[in-house]
Amino acid sequence: MIHATAIIDPKAELDSNVNVGPYAIIEKNVVIGSGTTVGSHVVIQPYVTIEQDCRIFQYAAIGAPPQSLKFKGEKTHVKIGRGSIVREFVTIHRGTEFGGGLTEVGEENFLMAYTHIAHDCITGRKVIFANNATLAGHIIVGDNATIGGLVAIHQFVRIGKYAYVGGKSAVVKDIPPYVIAAGDRAKLHGLNSVGLKRHGFSQETVSLLKKAYRIIFRIGITLNEAIERVKAEVEQTPEVVNLIDFIKSSRRGITR
Repeated sequence: MIHATAIIDPKAELDSNVNVGPYAIIEKNVVIGSGTTVGSHVVIQPYVTIEQDCRIFQYAAIGAPPQSLKFKGEKTHVKIGRGSIVREFVTIHRGTEFGGGLTEVGEENFLMAYTHIAHDCITGRKVIFANNATLAGHIIVGDNATIGGLVAIHQFVRIGKYAYVGGKSAVVKDIPPYVIAAGDRAKLHGLNSVGLKRHGFSQETVSLLKKAYRIIFRIGITLNEAIERVKAEVEQTPEVVNLIDFIKSSRRGITR
């Protein structure tokens, strides 16, 4: 069902099973998949792809040009993955040519009201953004991470998978996977044990990650020394290897 007051450009491609609410505006070069609902007063600008079974609530704004002084009007894109929920007043901006040209929200993300996803951000699967979570440009968020309300994340920061960032945090360095971080500026507060258990991680895996965490962040040695000790003293499960690889590949530095 498409409401009579909705404005849809003839060059937009909507599946026959898409619902569009009153006064929504969908511009050209927009593709929307089957089962998706677009609420009232939503604005979707060019070069946006929204996959199937998404729910876009009223007053969301998707596909606006990036807030970047380097942007010169080039053709860049937004992609929203299958089954994602975008709540009221969320803003998602297109990528930039120098940043890769794509802003991508992964499958089954939940963006609560007033979340802002800036240019060239990439989020994994089943990421949760609480109200007023704010991502600056070029940020990568791993699968199953949770970003609390009123969190601000600096450009080029990475958030590891299954990490939990507490509300009102200011994040200026990378947050490793599997941990809890909070504060201004954010600091680590241990392993996200409750979250890991809820996602089905075994007690053995959680114990190994706790041991690795203690070596890396609690005993006061350098990161390089800690990584070598973890390799020598902790079983190299995929989760432990992922933690080490994330730390080794950091460019902004790791939150401690």
